[in-house]
Amino acid sequence: GDRVKLWADTFGGDLYKTVTKYSGSLLLQKKYKDVEPSLKIKEVDGLELVRKFSEAMETMLRRKVEAVKNLVEAAEEADLNHEFNESLVFDYYNSVLINERDENGNYVELGAEFVLESNAHFSNLLVNTSISSVQLPTNVYNKDPDILNGVYMSEALNPVFVENFQRDPTLTWQYFGSSTGFFRIYPGIKWTPDENGVIAFDCRNRGWYIQAATSPKDIVIVVDTSGSMKGLRMTIAKHTITTILDTLGENDFVNIIAYSDHIHYIEPCFRGILVQADRDNREHFKQLVDELMVKGVGVVNQALTEAFQILNQFQEARQGSLCNQAIMLISDGAVEDYEPVFEKYNWPDRKVRVFTYLIGREVTFADRMRWIACNNKGYYTQVSTLADAQENVMEYLHVLSRPMVINHDHDITWTEAYMDSKLLTSQAQNVMLLTTVAMPVFSKKNETRSHGILLGVVGSDVALRELMKLAPRYKLGVHGYAFLNTNNGYILSHPDLRPLYREGKKLKPKPNYNSVDLSEVEWEDRAETLRAAMINGETGSLSLDVKVPLDKGRRALFLANDYFFTDISDTPFSLGVVLSRGHGEHILLGNTSVEEGLHDLLHPDLTLASDWIYCTTDIDPDHRKLSQLEAVVRFLTGEDPDLECDEELVQEALFDAVVTAPMEAYWTALALNISDESEHGVDVAFLGTRAGLLRSSLFVGSEKVSDKKFLTPEDETSVFTMDRFPLWYRQAAEQPPGSFVFNLRSAEGPESPGEPVAVTASTAVAVTVDEKTAIAAAVGVQMRLEFLQRTFWAATQQCSPVDGPCPKSCQDNDLDCFVIDNNGFILISEMSQEVGRFLGEVDGALMTQLLSMGVFSQVTMYDYQAMCKLQNHHPSAARPLVSPVSALLTATRWLVNELLLFLLEWSAWGSWHVDRGAEAKAVFHHSHKHKKQDTLQPCDTEYPVFVHQMAIRETNGVIECGACQKIFVMQQIPNSNLLLLVTDTTCDCSIFPLILQEATEVKYNASVKCDRMRSQKLRRRPGSCHAFHPEENAQDCGGTSDTSASFTLLLLPLCAWVLPPQLLW
Repeated sequence: GDRVKLWADTFGGDLYKTVTKYSGSLLLQKKYKDVEPSLKIKEVDGLELVRKFSEAMETMLRRKVEAVKNLVEAAEEADLNHEFNESLVFDYYNSVLINERDENGNYVELGAEFVLESNAHFSNLLVNTSISSVQLPTNVYNKDPDILNGVYMSEALNPVFVENFQRDPTLTWQYFGSSTGFFRIYPGIKWTPDENGVIAFDCRNRGWYIQAATSPKDIVIVVDTSGSMKGLRMTIAKHTITTILDTLGENDFVNIIAYSDHIHYIEPCFRGILVQADRDNREHFKQLVDELMVKGVGVVNQALTEAFQILNQFQEARQGSLCNQAIMLISDGAVEDYEPVFEKYNWPDRKVRVFTYLIGREVTFADRMRWIACNNKGYYTQVSTLADAQENVMEYLHVLSRPMVINHDHDITWTEAYMDSKLLTSQAQNVMLLTTVAMPVFSKKNETRSHGILLGVVGSDVALRELMKLAPRYKLGVHGYAFLNTNNGYILSHPDLRPLYREGKKLKPKPNYNSVDLSEVEWEDRAETLRAAMINGETGSLSLDVKVPLDKGRRALFLANDYFFTDISDTPFSLGVVLSRGHGEHILLGNTSVEEGLHDLLHPDLTLASDWIYCTTDIDPDHRKLSQLEAVVRFLTGEDPDLECDEELVQEALFDAVVTAPMEAYWTALALNISDESEHGVDVAFLGTRAGLLRSSLFVGSEKVSDKKFLTPEDETSVFTMDRFPLWYRQAAEQPPGSFVFNLRSAEGPESPGEPVAVTASTAVAVTVDEKTAIAAAVGVQMRLEFLQRTFWAATQQCSPVDGPCPKSCQDNDLDCFVIDNNGFILISEMSQEVGRFLGEVDGALMTQLLSMGVFSQVTMYDYQAMCKLQNHHPSAARPLVSPVSALLTATRWLVNELLLFLLEWSAWGSWHVDRGAEAKAVFHHSHKHKKQDTLQPCDTEYPVFVHQMAIRETNGVIECGACQKIFVMQQIPNSNLLLLVTDTTCDCSIFPLILQEATEVKYNASVKCDRMRSQKLRRRPGSCHAFHPEENAQDCGGTSDTSASFTLLLLPLCAWVLPPQLLW
């Protein structure tokens, strides 16, 4: 035991000497100590901070609303002054055709020359900021009179787009989505079709359009699955349901009932209730709809009764959307005995609208379906081909928007976070999460007032990163952060939100990326106190003890966090700010002169955090090429009076530059003195300060640095980002003063950590004034792994002279020595392949013993945003659970060929070959067989983190391994987070299982799963509701059934439904 202590102390002493010498940590501590008399440390008032941030966000968002209002006014005015002209001829910039030439070199029709330039403000895309361009989905004819009149009328928006952008240069995309299907976008952009030549983007099924056009709604979809619905009818019915589901969002509630001779909830777990139509539930329903089978006779009255009862119960219990209620009846029309149901449940008030969809070409029962819709304030349409579904489903939105339109209520809608699919079409590299502010545009013409005509929706995007810049990182301490959530409790922005996952080489959005609940990220808030307060828009604070995952979940920090929160007025959002107790709530204020500071800033090895906003450089095009450091220098020298800078942060950076300046001279002198090659163990010294300032110095040629990514933007964990302080800084802040934290760095592959390449050691520099302590900086070195090992093996040769000749050392065969860190990862072992691994994976017996003695404790962490491989529980299940989107994409090529065939046959002979349907199904499933094994889907996981209990500095013991005993000694290595473990190797302890540090899926049994799915979490409803208006013209209820769809029309929209609304929303 004494000998091991000697080894640990010797190794610790040598190590400490090396890292303090090369990092210069003692000098830096002295420099900050020298300025202590001139420093102030003030306590941060969290509530004041969150209020200040929230007001800044409010102001920014209000400017976006003003821009949108200007566009709405311009559009309504233009419509009022426009006379519809059936034979209008008009050329416009069609965003697919612009700059296209025919074989003679002339511009094609609607495709004149359109100047495009790359613009950093718009994700470096090629755009034209002087005019907008117009996009149309493939199934909309670009010369339809409705389209031409709408496009012509909306030309009036061009000057307004430009004025808005000049007035508020932080604006991004502005656009007008028309109810006829065209989409005018500013700045103008060229749109490229997908590989099948299809433009699938239809603005009318985007969340921002639907939410702005309608109030929240409860919808029960009732679908006929009787025998008469077989074949193509069922295919069209399924497609219609999927299209309806795509028009719902998280403020809506839904359920689906199938009926034949009995009724059947397609998700039995949702019997008798409505569920929130968030993305998870919608995708779940789509899968179930796909599996519907037909048989028996159809009895509609039971199904309608059930639907009315659910809607009624929810209304009375004040659940659901508490606004519009509707039933969607999907059938081939053979319905009977329905009148008494409406009499009993819906007349005379007609509180529930009924929309009817007649499936197929038969018109025998059209009158019944029309009667149902017209007598229940709904709308009737006939869906006779797959391609009709989109346009026909859109009709119900226009009916629901009527009361709002007649009232001329321009509600402002803010959407949840989503990824921009406009940009996905143009391959922008960085995935931006956005929220859209949208507002409806109405026809103000008196003669059509009672019809309530919605012209479209105007919207503008706000990048959430821009919003979060208003809660600057430097004000929040080492571990602090800010986050936003919505009225539904979903995360809008949070440093722990991980919207993408890797499948093979591709990064993809997770299916549920925009419905991650606050309780899934802040999972320590078990009672959901924080969640409830934030959803209710309260202002207040709450304290929680939290375990923060670090280093990809291999480590954890234990922090006492204070949460401060408030709402952002006139939006459905709430802002939270988190500060960690102690140094996290103290801010350091120092003073220095500009001249002195400038001199020290201009050092070649000094950088400022590129993600932090010292100065605003992204608005004015002249400033965009400046780095933050260049901008700060220009601001301080006064050579650019137009620059707007954060004076508090610039002042902090100047102060830190001055205090840390002597380090450069120290490191340079050190580098000159290293003559001897053998001393080359330390590659780099570095320091970072709370102002995001980073200095580093190389002791070897840059080509010899063992980890070249370190301290570069490529390695996000080692630099200051918008969300986080570097890992080495955060770990050092929680280490006892003067002690170093050692961390093994591996060459990261895309999937898993690779070979261990280097070790970083860092320590924090704290400043104390009036008994308040703040962390000013962290300083450290990166050293070679073999240097650390060499130092260790040398130290273990030591023994006290009293013992005579040295008995045993770690090199001996019967001793095993490990150096591990405070989370149980091996830094040094005789077996090089064990380095970097968790001790429990190498020696289960030893780890088990350390845990049972309380030297280490095991902490369970959760990840509610994990992706797991799909376990196929039913080998007989023919249908792999694949999202319908990917299913359709895979089947696209087949569908295009196959459907052209059967639409031709079917429109030519008016008959439907059942065998063709069976063949189609076979092909459809076949395309998925090989995908099943590696499909990832969202899941919850738990994983252990192991933590050394600091109080136990040394221990030893005997492990009983059946036939023999294994002796071990543990000793803490002073001034570090490292432990030395020595064991004898003679006894085989493989009877102990290995202890792995890996995530396991949290499995829920059927009833728990159902309870989770049924549970209605607290949410705040949107403020306004427009369900009815006395002047509404309810006779406008559809019914122009055209059975003679011509060939060309059948073929034209084909592609439109082949690709469902793009990936998103």
